Amino acid sequence: MKYSRVLGTGVDLVENERMQEVLQRWGSRLKNKVFLEEEQKYCESKASPSRHYAARFAVKEAVTKAFGTGIGPHISWLDVEVMKNFLTGAPSIRLHGKAQVLACTRGVEDILISVSHTKTYAVAHALLIGFSTETS
Repeated sequence: MKYSRVLGTGVDLVENERMQEVLQRWGSRLKNKVFLEEEQKYCESKASPSRHYAARFAVKEAVTKAFGTGIGPHISWLDVEVMKNFLTGAPSIRLHGKAQVLACTRGVEDILISVSHTKTYAVAHALLIGFSTETS
């Protein structure tokens, strides 16, 4: 029988005002270092882009924390793409590069995320799910 199990969990909280300040200071340099083209298009299409950038930043941090690596040599900013689930519209992620390899190595079969933002904060939670086969 196949059972799901939690392989890791991570959470992150971002101040929207801080993200707005960083975006104003670093502009496209920061955007291109942290966010993929489709993520940037999505955020820029919103009335308050900095809130959506903050939410995506929080998701990327939460995912890397769930892996236990943080952003660094094992996973880069651009290895985690935040997108909408095409069936439900719920936020989801797609892994690229080193993150995809790490997920395969660790037996990660799904990554569940939850994201929320207010005028002040963006918060995200990530849960790595793997499957094991229990034998009697």
